[in-house]
Amino acid sequence: MLGIKRLGLLAALVLVGVAPAAAAQAAAQPSEQDTQYLQAIHQVNLYEVKAGELAQKKAQNQQVKDLAQMIVTDHKDLDQQVKDLAGQLNVQLPNEPTPDQRTALDQLNNASGEEFDRLWVTQGLAGHLQAIQATQTEISQGTETQVVQLAQTALPVLQAHYDALVQLAEELGIPVPEASPSGTPSPGGTVPAPGGTTPTPGGTFTEEAPAPGGTVTESPAPQQS
Repeated sequence: MLGIKRLGLLAALVLVGVAPAAAAQAAAQPSEQDTQYLQAIHQVNLYEVKAGELAQKKAQNQQVKDLAQMIVTDHKDLDQQVKDLAGQLNVQLPNEPTPDQRTALDQLNNASGEEFDRLWVTQGLAGHLQAIQATQTEISQGTETQVVQLAQTALPVLQAHYDALVQLAEELGIPVPEASPSGTPSPGGTVPAPGGTTPTPGGTFTEEAPAPGGTVTESPAPQQS
């Protein structure tokens, strides 16, 4: 009987220890906003790396090649952080581009020379614009500290890419999305966080060609200082 009582006491102690741990694990689950942001920014990274690698091979303009190399390096680094954090938070990430992204990549594959350069810059403007907007939304609305910190790290990188793309677009005579008075897209603006009814990062820019994701029409855009 004594042995049974001891076993019962041990089981009770184990349950007491497990309950708070289980509760803490449940509390640590990221919100829908945080989950969708990780998935969407990973989707952006998949596209930007593939498109950038194409540009390094096919671009006619050396500035396009150079910018593509920087974008590939930065998005690979960012994606490693995204994958590491998603693993910690048990967030499942997509493993291939979306149908829209595949369409955009097909267009790049089928283009050459100056046409390729203009198409790559146009798609890059659209994708980075929406990635910036979604990242700002995560910073303002996210609840998981680590995901918000990741977004804060990603924002200046995405902004630097967008500014460089704007400068290149101006040199190539490519239309740039209209900027807001503040010069930056505001969180929760015309393109909210990923997973809503409107496009996620890497959406379609209707000026020339689709970039990964949904559709952008006159969304506020960052402006080069």
